[in-house]
Amino acid sequence: MKKIVLPLIFAFGVNFIYGQTINQSYFKNGLNNYEFTLASNGTNHLFDLGWNHLHGVTKNKKFRIGYGIRFTGINGRGDFYTAPAKLTSGVENPTAIFAADKLENFDTINVNNYTIGSLNLIIHLNYQFNKKWEAEFNIDAIGFSFGNSETTNYNSTKRLNTNPVADVKQNAKPTPFNLLLISDNDLGSLNSQIKIKYYFNSQWAINFGGTFIFSELTTDNKLFKDNDRFRQKTFMPMIGITYKPF
Repeated sequence: MKKIVLPLIFAFGVNFIYGQTINQSYFKNGLNNYEFTLASNGTNHLFDLGWNHLHGVTKNKKFRIGYGIRFTGINGRGDFYTAPAKLTSGVENPTAIFAADKLENFDTINVNNYTIGSLNLIIHLNYQFNKKWEAEFNIDAIGFSFGNSETTNYNSTKRLNTNPVADVKQNAKPTPFNLLLISDNDLGSLNSQIKIKYYFNSQWAINFGGTFIFSELTTDNKLFKDNDRFRQKTFMPMIGITYKPF
């Protein structure tokens, strides 16, 4: 992961210097933000580093829509469940969010320790109440993930009802491609946040709220229902900082 994180930090540094010295007209309204977040629920731990740019879309510029890029690293353990929407709900469109789970199709792998790194483009929705307070929702849209292959425990009661390769131990690695498609239709590992920002001066804000992340692993073998994708859904309280250069 260090091979990715260090170039990423360098890229953010170049972006920061460029915004400060060359392209100030683009960033002059203070809508260019750099953000860092920490989150944990005691079992899973997350940090992210991102850049975003917000555009006012109402007359008073209080409601803003933005875009950016974010690196997310998550480490944790626990159960991962069958991921594809065609199995979890039988619905492969946005209405999957309202469909009942088909528990008979669910299967499980357990991971003692996993680490996933993701680099995604993000979508931001932001509302400025006043100069001190803002509310925001953001979500990853598309990108890629990486990480080491891990040995997982496939201890499901359905193990014997699938193909012969379904041994108790299964190797799994992060699903490489991430795509926002709504609910269980999503692919890969995606991070989302809902938070409040408090600006204690003109450039720095403290953020607090919650992070909800889909983490996804793909097993080397196809298991029950010919499935190889497994997902963990995790909610964590978060705290972070925002810096806007202008």
